[in-house]
Amino acid sequence: MFRADVPRGLAISRLIVLLPLLLACAIAPSTAAAFGFLDVAAKARKLASEDYEAPDNKIPDALRNLTPGRYHAIRPRPGRNLWAGSTVGFEVSLLPRGMRFDQQVKINVVNLDGVRPLRFDPAMFDFGDLKLDQKKLKELGFAGFRIVHPLNRKDRMDEVLSFVGASYFRALGKGQGYGASARGLAIDTALSSGEEFPRFSEFWIARPVAGSKELIIYALLDSRRMTGAYRFVLRPGTETAMEVRARLYPRGEVAKLGIAPLTSMFFFGENQPPPAGDYRPEVHDSDGLSLLTGEGEWIWRPLVNPKRLLVTTFGTTNPRGFGLMQRDRAFSSYQDPDGRLELRPSAWITPDGDWGVGHVELVQIPTPDESNDNIVAYWVPDGGIAKGKYREFSYRLGWQMSGETLPPLAWVTQTRSGRAPGEGGENEIWLRVDFAGPALAALSPDAAVKADFSIDPNGELIDMTVRRNDSTAGQRMIIRMRRRDDAKPVELRAQLQGVGKDGKPALLSETWSYILPGE
Repeated sequence: MFRADVPRGLAISRLIVLLPLLLACAIAPSTAAAFGFLDVAAKARKLASEDYEAPDNKIPDALRNLTPGRYHAIRPRPGRNLWAGSTVGFEVSLLPRGMRFDQQVKINVVNLDGVRPLRFDPAMFDFGDLKLDQKKLKELGFAGFRIVHPLNRKDRMDEVLSFVGASYFRALGKGQGYGASARGLAIDTALSSGEEFPRFSEFWIARPVAGSKELIIYALLDSRRMTGAYRFVLRPGTETAMEVRARLYPRGEVAKLGIAPLTSMFFFGENQPPPAGDYRPEVHDSDGLSLLTGEGEWIWRPLVNPKRLLVTTFGTTNPRGFGLMQRDRAFSSYQDPDGRLELRPSAWITPDGDWGVGHVELVQIPTPDESNDNIVAYWVPDGGIAKGKYREFSYRLGWQMSGETLPPLAWVTQTRSGRAPGEGGENEIWLRVDFAGPALAALSPDAAVKADFSIDPNGELIDMTVRRNDSTAGQRMIIRMRRRDDAKPVELRAQLQGVGKDGKPALLSETWSYILPGE
């Protein structure tokens, strides 16, 4: 039936014009038809039924002994990126094996004609002044790849995503610099039995259509006790987003699965003093773990660099989100014009669907310097995976800076330790915690605000006050305490409360959850 306000002849002519386009869309093949997630899942299922084969890691010593700077100086020759000069909006910059990236991965391209494996050719790369046996290089193979895209300027291709080493990957949003990383899977992290590092052994990169805003990558995960199929949908932007679908098949028994693992670095910050002689006030890629539980509680856990391994769990059902965040965005907090730590992205996980019962686990590992990724966070589901079965998890991973995920009421902006001259007595520990956000900015200057506060038995609370901080339109909580046993940590927890219209306590902020490490 035609609408009364559209002339019949005009409607027919529009239909005739559109008909060829509609027919073309109906019959045009797609990369999805050529290859898809279920194809990778079939490979992962078959692989799980077979014995594990450790990957070959033999590479020339000249490449193995490279420093990070020398390895990253190996670049593709001009025009040798996959899809260079095309209109698809993405290019694939391949990485040869070298340094610690010594395991070969297979890389395939998916297009309308099907699946095509990429052949390694040393002529693709400029190895600089490295003295290498060209015959041996023919079998070197790929370690991974980078995706480049006009992220910051339309006339320049910038790196937006990197897959290299085990199951590690990391991405950038507009104006960001590399910091936190993600992994496909964590197995038995922080257990005395030792951690197992699965690896992406094969990739399939789907060629996008001209002008596409997204790129699809499939990956096959392999390890001694687990295989998996992965689908990544990359959408670059101010916040680069990745949709991740993972299906896991067990090869053997796993004590602890870490889903959607994030990795970062915390050397020192406002809550821990810098080493003697370091001019920088803070050095970290992330300054806290943010968590939105299934019950709706927002929790902020400031990171620490402990003297001994710290493992903390936050139990919940169907978590709504978690991430390793870099909340402090002031250059003055870091004073590092080369590292630009204030531009490191926050990595935020949003689960898709029900993840069931489990816990978010935060692992904090001692580090003597900033070269180590000593922070890990992931979801641990209750229950394992029976052999011959699988479990599937889907989530969105956002690489954020401006507009990063924050609680709706108020949040912690800093946690500072230390005393002013003349403050307190012997062995006292002082903590100052600032909160800011719309719920606090809306309060009148004389509004009553208190903290719902708790401290574990190893801590002795001397005094705790909350006062308005006019410079931030927020509130500052000041804690005076002692530690009973200096060798043991102390757990502290607080959230700000006001007075509701009914006279009962009304929540004003996220929960500050802090661990004071043992000496």
